[in-house]
Amino acid sequence: MTLSPTENIHLTIYDDLVRERGDVVAEAKLAAERTRHQAAALLGSPDEALAPWRYGTP
Repeated sequence: MTLSPTENIHLTIYDDLVRERGDVVAEAKLAAERTRHQAAALLGSPDEALAPWRYGTP
């Protein structure tokens, strides 16, 4: 896949921000998944309660 110059600039800027500040989007997704898992476990969802290893220690 070939990127246009504009797309390349946006990726470069994003990569720079990730290096400077961390991947906030990935961290937010992980936090949301952990929160969803904790809520499901507290509310008694059997699917989520059986897989605590997926998200580490709650």
